[in-house]
Amino acid sequence: MSRPVIFDLFHTLIHGADEERDRVVGEMAVMVDVAPAELVAAYHASWRDRLVRWDVEETIRVLAGRLGGTPTNEQVARAGEHRRALGRRVLDSVSTATLDVLDALRRDGHPLALISNATSDTSESWSQSPLSGRFEVAIFSCDVGLAKPDPAIYHLAAERLGVEPAECVFVGDGADGELAGAAAVGMTVFRTTEHKDTDPGWGGPAFATLGDLPATLRAPSKVMEPAE
Repeated sequence: MSRPVIFDLFHTLIHGADEERDRVVGEMAVMVDVAPAELVAAYHASWRDRLVRWDVEETIRVLAGRLGGTPTNEQVARAGEHRRALGRRVLDSVSTATLDVLDALRRDGHPLALISNATSDTSESWSQSPLSGRFEVAIFSCDVGLAKPDPAIYHLAAERLGVEPAECVFVGDGADGELAGAAAVGMTVFRTTEHKDTDPGWGGPAFATLGDLPATLRAPSKVMEPAE
């Protein structure tokens, strides 16, 4: 079996759409009668809780409440659907070129997995996305209560693939210390800068385009050992 490849999601397989996320949260604020700029700031400040604790509706209720709002169930539901629609759009934005890379890796026998620090709107939309059928394993922080770079989330992905972490290749842009986290558990690590140059200080190999990955993995001498 070819080595399993584990991908990050945002800024690796798809663009993170950060500006659109802020715009949508501002629109949600109007729906629940709080100040848009304040809700956007509250979303940024609550990133870790949203990654591992709160679902879409709980996030809206908690953050609106902190800002003095008392949204009705109807308002919360409307804002929640607005957020879920964003999650669907972002996942659907994956390029044909990226899907072709994944298909090439699968033809070469590489099992594919995903580890994403993501909120529940992404996890809920995953099964309907063009990406989902190409992955044997998909792990979202909001579902497992773990987030990168916690070693446990990498071990969980390897376990679900039925391999040891050292048998895996990890590919990501480097957000949240994910590259060092993957290397620390023994994975071979590649950084992608296709969507965003997130971790320019990373000393390991990097790709300007994800399309370079299949050929690199076909040439074992080019696959570097995990970074220290």
